[in-house]
Amino acid sequence: MKLYISDGNPHCIKVLAALELTGGTCDTEVVSHEEKVVPHFTRPVSPALLLPDGQHLFSPNSICQYLFDISGQKATDATNQWLEWEATNLQPAVLQSLHMVALQGKHVEAAAVMKEPLNWLEQSLSKKNTPFLTAEAVSVADVVLWAALFPLLSDSGFDAGELRSVRGWFQQVGGLEACQTAARRVLQGKGVEALKTFLQKHPATQTQRRDSPTNATEAEDGEHVMTVEEIEEAAQIWSEGLKASPAVTERKHPVLPQEGKRNVLLTSALPYVNNVPHLGNIIGCVLSADVFARYGRLRGWNLLFICGTDEYGTATENKAREEGLTPQEICDKYHAVHADIYQWFQIDFDFFGRTTTERQTEIAQDIFWRLHERGFLLEDTVEQLRCESCQRFLADRFVEGECPHCRYPEARGDQCDKCGRLINAVELRNPQCKVCKETPVIRSSKHLFLNLPKLEDELEQWLDKSTGSGDWTANARHITHSWLRDGLKPRCITRDLRWGTPVPHEDYKEKVFYVWFDAPIGYLSITANYTDQWEKWWKNPQQVELYNFMAKDNVPFHSVVFPCSLLGAQDNYTLVNHLIATEYLNYEDTKFSKSRGVGVFGDMAKDTGIPSDVWRFYLLYLRPEGQDSAFSWSDMALKNNSELLNNLGNFINRAGMFVSKFFDGCVPEMLLNEDDKRLIAQVRWELKQYIQLLDKVRIRDALKCILNISRHGNQYIQVNEPWKKIKGGDGDRQRAGTVTGLSVNVACLLSVVLEPYMPSVSYTIRHQLQAPPTCVSAMLQNTGTFICTLPAGHSIGTVSPLFQKLENEQIEVLRKRFGGQQTRVETKPSAGAALNASVNVNADPERAKQLTALVAEQVRTHTLTLYTMYCWLLLQISPSDLTLLLCCRDTYVK
Repeated sequence: MKLYISDGNPHCIKVLAALELTGGTCDTEVVSHEEKVVPHFTRPVSPALLLPDGQHLFSPNSICQYLFDISGQKATDATNQWLEWEATNLQPAVLQSLHMVALQGKHVEAAAVMKEPLNWLEQSLSKKNTPFLTAEAVSVADVVLWAALFPLLSDSGFDAGELRSVRGWFQQVGGLEACQTAARRVLQGKGVEALKTFLQKHPATQTQRRDSPTNATEAEDGEHVMTVEEIEEAAQIWSEGLKASPAVTERKHPVLPQEGKRNVLLTSALPYVNNVPHLGNIIGCVLSADVFARYGRLRGWNLLFICGTDEYGTATENKAREEGLTPQEICDKYHAVHADIYQWFQIDFDFFGRTTTERQTEIAQDIFWRLHERGFLLEDTVEQLRCESCQRFLADRFVEGECPHCRYPEARGDQCDKCGRLINAVELRNPQCKVCKETPVIRSSKHLFLNLPKLEDELEQWLDKSTGSGDWTANARHITHSWLRDGLKPRCITRDLRWGTPVPHEDYKEKVFYVWFDAPIGYLSITANYTDQWEKWWKNPQQVELYNFMAKDNVPFHSVVFPCSLLGAQDNYTLVNHLIATEYLNYEDTKFSKSRGVGVFGDMAKDTGIPSDVWRFYLLYLRPEGQDSAFSWSDMALKNNSELLNNLGNFINRAGMFVSKFFDGCVPEMLLNEDDKRLIAQVRWELKQYIQLLDKVRIRDALKCILNISRHGNQYIQVNEPWKKIKGGDGDRQRAGTVTGLSVNVACLLSVVLEPYMPSVSYTIRHQLQAPPTCVSAMLQNTGTFICTLPAGHSIGTVSPLFQKLENEQIEVLRKRFGGQQTRVETKPSAGAALNASVNVNADPERAKQLTALVAEQVRTHTLTLYTMYCWLLLQISPSDLTLLLCCRDTYVK
């Protein structure tokens, strides 16, 4: 093994301490802050641990955990929970405080940022009967938390307060020689001064629950500190209770714009009908849009959410040929598949339509003629790629080759996914037909083009207004501006295909519209199939706000091509005000692939036995908002077991059970003291942050606010111990009642804010608490109001657990099931097969079992790919053992 560290990097303290403490043998190399040691990473990262199998660990906590694991000190649920808390709660606050102390000299402000996590740690430690966090002996959790806190707590100018339990624990862990050596090596006796270079190269981020305040001053000042006035105001408003408040009205169709209301038209990018959507497709479009639609309805907006299947084009023709069906039959079949998947995921469309309709033809042809009459179309003869083997011109997405700009080897015929540049298919180097892999030839054909240069000035004026006043994600802005930077070029809108919307021009009657001219018009035609008053939505920019949800590869067609079509039509069309684009979601360490059996697709998720709400939660938790993210089975289990089961579910269940067990199912009287009022103020603040974030479509960040509310609740219960006080005198029993009543009211609020994310769980909580229907609209009005919705005397229903633990065995089965194992097909004998044939079939079965167990352990521990596993085998075992393993794999390798 080899450990890469950098001087003055606070994250290196923990890994050096863990290495010394566990007695691991490892080469250590000091690298600069700019040096890249992890292959394929575009940014430097340290510390990093190079494993014997050639893989890298680059998360400091993962490195520490690995070192403890190989020393025989396996992780427990308790240590995992502490590591999760350190990464999500403590570490963001520590880094923000280090910036304040080392770079700004703001010791008082830094102490304010650290107050909440340190108080929480103090309360947790004060209730423990062991000298360390989880046991009598030091664990990985102790090392990680101690190392995170060391630069601050060892600084003489940083006043953290009394914190007796924290100080005692900190001194005990810091007394270990391994910890002292690690701190000396990284800080070199200079204290926080040694961290300046590192901190200057790594800008501060706000603590997780504050990472997107709407007020710039708050962003600079860091953690919000409650004032006495805020606490008293929050308590006063809470005590006023549920006043007369209108319930969320039941939807009546058709939903149409209304005077005096906020009218929101919300679209999700139309999925290709012939593709079964995978998890990345679902989070990138329909699920994100569904969360925002549900939230908007709860806020009282007049909102219409539409989507549907994109059904025209070469892809559908090829799929039909593969399955021996007509294109229309393929569309009918897979439209139903999509509808079933989205229904299971609880996507609450107002209407889910399709593009193969008469209204699509009418509206698309009307826009075409309006563009033609106004001189926004050009005619030109173009060279196209034609596959002689398939006897057809190749649609852009059915030709692949090397990008002429960046040399990316898998660029499509219309766009390069790596550099984002537009491409003409004939510009590709070494093109291949994606259907038959043959090299296509160039042929000429006459086509019509949308004259984008003629519309460029008008487009830019509109973009300045829309991006200036609307919520456009950073990637949407960047991609759009990159298109405009190089100047727009005419864009072909016709194709030599049969399956599509026909071009209504005599000279082009054998052609159809290109899918990216035609498909976005599907939003209009789908709405027209929902209501014949569709123009009230789509030709009403004065009254309607339009939100588009999509993945980043769809941005240019929604921000440039489609708006130009509507601007050129000059028919008062509603154009996008808010363009919300995600990055990509990958699967483990690779891409989703239906053909290779890699990844979870929509039609498979319901067969895993995991409820759709849990799928929704995890996908939204890792929603790729600022950068690509990756689905991981082990992480899904961790988030389910820590965030849902131990945090959210534990708090809500305990609050309800205390009411049922100690107070006969009736909410007790609540007499608030200062601690109660502070909790109310904290919860109110989180609710306001939740609303501010969701108003800006920061879906993932708003979810963290929900989890913070339940963490506050769990901490409140742990500190006040109502299960003990209920056994005491009148004063204690009164205190137990207040804690229980306030907790169950926090649980009711959680049911409200969870509704956009986990609708079934939200309903279950409200049903168990028998919450009044008006609680939803009352608490989500304006900027957010936390009020007492379950007053003293309110009767609750039967309380039961909300979540189940995902066991390791269950996760391993699912990981293998979706990891790409394919049914073997007959092929010509390979070299490996020839080797198998020459091996003695009477080889030692016990040795084969040992070898396969060894391989399985490596796969389980390191999540090896097939290739890296094979490399590991070559390095670790003898040729004779490798031959034996290959021979017996069908018998022993499952």
